[in-house]
Amino acid sequence: MSDVALASSACEGCGTQVAATLLSCPSCHRLRFGDRLRALAAEAQALENDGLLSAAVERWRDALRLLPADAGQAKTIAARVDGLARRIGKEEGGAGGGSTAGKRGVIAAVGAVLFLVVTKGKFLLLGLAKLPTLLSMLVWVGVYWQAWGWKFAAGMVVCIYVHEMGHVAALRRVGLPASAPLFVPGLGAFVMLQHNPANPREDADIGLGGPEWGLGAALVCAAVYWMGGGAYWGALARTGALINLFNLLPFWQLDGGRAFHALSRRQRMIAVGGLLAIWAVTWQGLVFLLALLAGWQAYAGGVEEPDRNVLARYLFLSAAFAFLMMLDVKV
Repeated sequence: MSDVALASSACEGCGTQVAATLLSCPSCHRLRFGDRLRALAAEAQALENDGLLSAAVERWRDALRLLPADAGQAKTIAARVDGLARRIGKEEGGAGGGSTAGKRGVIAAVGAVLFLVVTKGKFLLLGLAKLPTLLSMLVWVGVYWQAWGWKFAAGMVVCIYVHEMGHVAALRRVGLPASAPLFVPGLGAFVMLQHNPANPREDADIGLGGPEWGLGAALVCAAVYWMGGGAYWGALARTGALINLFNLLPFWQLDGGRAFHALSRRQRMIAVGGLLAIWAVTWQGLVFLLALLAGWQAYAGGVEEPDRNVLARYLFLSAAFAFLMMLDVKV
């Protein structure tokens, strides 16, 4: 909870002893960390004025963690965080409206090598500088070495790493701190969120960030295969597409489940129709499973204020991975 240590103390307003778990006095409702909140608000506003929006969001989130959830200030700051996150997304070519709905997917599809190697090369190396990430990657390769051979295991761990760094990039874009990717044999990899997203749209953006970068990695492999790189690259492309498509299942904490958090019931029904259309063309059984789970999610309901952008991105990614799984790999 930011850099303020919680400990029981006497309220400065009425003298009531306030438990360590409370953020305000139960008697007079005075905020325990008023001075710190004012300092954070001043820092956040200064950062906004300087155009450092991501850093400003981090300060506002720190302030949120020092406020009771039902406080009026908490709702005001949460709305401020949401507005800043939307501005950041628009400025980086993200979720801004229907005309830019597929922009990230197009960037990944058309400029995969440029996007991942040139513009994001330095960022991708950041995770490798973390010892836990590097060691867990080596363990993961070691476990699958015997089953797949070292070369294919190493290629897959890189593709999964790119996927996870997509989540990290999305988290940083909205000012949420997160761990570097950690690999677990049998489960793949994960990024630990230190704080929860502020709203369903933000959650969906974080969830889809991984598959969008994963699409870039899969397309790099497919491009090398199409240029005569050999069956190894084709197999990497197909397997990477399979793993990313599995993550788009609208279930639990998978990436697809996070995406569906931002969809209304009507949009979820549209997703069902879109997935069935993709399945009818590609005959990929996993896409049919996505459609079934999407129907279940539609029955469960949806949000009242959906994000139109998320639906387009979700269907685009589902179609792209389904078609990549149809890649004819000649051994």
